[in-house]
Amino acid sequence: MILNNFRNKTVIVTGHTGFKGSWLSQWLVLLGANVIGVSSTVPSKPSHYELINLKKNIINKKIDVVNLKALIKIFTDYKPDYVFHLAGQALVKDSYLDPVKTWHTNTIGTLNILESLRKLKKNCIVVLITSDKSYKNIEIKRGYKENDILGGYDPYSASKAGAELAIQSHIKSFFPKEKTNTLICVARAGNVIGGGDWSNYRLIPDCIKSWTTNKKVTLRSPNSTRPWQHVLEAIWGYLLLASKMKKNKKLHGEVFNFGPINTNNYSVLEVVKTMKKNWEKVSWTVPISKKKSFYESSLLKINSNKSKKIIKWKCILTFSETMQMVVNWYKTNDINSKNIYKTTINQIKDYEKLIKIRGIK
Repeated sequence: MILNNFRNKTVIVTGHTGFKGSWLSQWLVLLGANVIGVSSTVPSKPSHYELINLKKNIINKKIDVVNLKALIKIFTDYKPDYVFHLAGQALVKDSYLDPVKTWHTNTIGTLNILESLRKLKKNCIVVLITSDKSYKNIEIKRGYKENDILGGYDPYSASKAGAELAIQSHIKSFFPKEKTNTLICVARAGNVIGGGDWSNYRLIPDCIKSWTTNKKVTLRSPNSTRPWQHVLEAIWGYLLLASKMKKNKKLHGEVFNFGPINTNNYSVLEVVKTMKKNWEKVSWTVPISKKKSFYESSLLKINSNKSKKIIKWKCILTFSETMQMVVNWYKTNDINSKNIYKTTINQIKDYEKLIKIRGIK
């Protein structure tokens, strides 16, 4: 199977203490990879990274990606076979509170990864994860394609678009397809949800924080739609892309979207209603409409036909299955957090089984 490509390989994961990064790192550990995690801090309390005690199974490096000198040393010391770059400032609201840090982390941090890769003298497969918010959002209904214009009204989105400009510039300037041993692709994912996300200003974490204290959650934008997908769907896309790059050098420099088909957008209200079917604690209230304190798009979806056609990826979970996995993880943690490592492992293994059954071969 494709996932066997990572056995005994050295893999650097930046942002491994974050929500997606911790799931990716844990999956790589199960696949037999030697994981070096690079992150400046644990971004939330509680933390999926800490709950599953990930640090005992990987090499943990407390380094900020804006520290180029330290980053170069990590790359030259460990000589990775694969790199997954997820580190960044990931919240729109926080980008308004500290735009300079957001630009430094998301844009300069990505540039530093590229500069560190220039020091490698071996073959390396690199997946740089940016965001669906890299697109200039004009709220079109067809879903953004990989060649649509980049942009961003808020500092977060703009910094991610800036990172993508840096990526393409460095690929053309320093990693030409006909000469390079470093193969690079960009991955953009739609809204990712799953157990272990406690980020501020996000729907699922806000819900869990309320429900685990027996409170109703306030839905600030009940009719906003998003391409909700389980974290394992996106991570499977990253792993699959890296595996395909190893076999096909022509993918170097390409961008791939990872999200549900366009008919599978659901509103915030539909999300919580589906969660209520699996958890009695679920309750909510909708406030009287008022002007938002910061810009936030109400419609955002991406077109993943390219990923389906070229690397044979698609979401394999139904919306109902996705929400059930999310609820089951948080319910388990609410009852006894000591069981959450086993739950995380079981969800990864169950998803691997579904890949064999439903995934495009």
